[in-house]
Amino acid sequence: MKIPAIVSTRRSLSLLLLALAASGWAGALPAAEMPKRKPGLWEVNARMEGMQAMGAIQQCIDQYTDDMMQQQGKREKQNCSVIDIKPQGNQVTVHSVCKVEGSTATTDAVFAGAFDSAYKGDMHTRFNPPMHGTSETRMSIDARWLGPCKPGQKPGDVIMPNVGGMNLKEMMKDPKVQEMMKRQKSGSGAP
Repeated sequence: MKIPAIVSTRRSLSLLLLALAASGWAGALPAAEMPKRKPGLWEVNARMEGMQAMGAIQQCIDQYTDDMMQQQGKREKQNCSVIDIKPQGNQVTVHSVCKVEGSTATTDAVFAGAFDSAYKGDMHTRFNPPMHGTSETRMSIDARWLGPCKPGQKPGDVIMPNVGGMNLKEMMKDPKVQEMMKRQKSGSGAP
């Protein structure tokens, strides 16, 4: 499946990656503490303060694709001086301090729910110095399990409003996406 429509707009890709990261938020948790999402079709609504809502993203996941997002989170852990995660009952609080594109991002988040069927999260991130002119962001997500993946869907498939479908595993292998992620990480930000 080709993904030029999403690659052509950095903002769309960034928003997609942000929503996917939020839906796979548990990436930094040690394996013993990580709530697992139930395999099947998940709907994720991510809203960032000050940005137009993107609409619901649907993700078809299995254990491998969920673990893939968690592995990405573990790779990013090296850029963090603090990751404090406190699970308690049906709630998990997270405090992290990480280097992102030459800025220090301090994030405080609370996630709550039955992580095998539905959960909500609120994240507040402060950037010092401001990143691309932004000193803070607030994001909320609502995620819920819809049931088994639809006929013809395979794990890794993501459906975005106004963009269409793509496969996350294939997208992450795309050299254009890998290069864009490297540039964003290094802070060059060139399109």
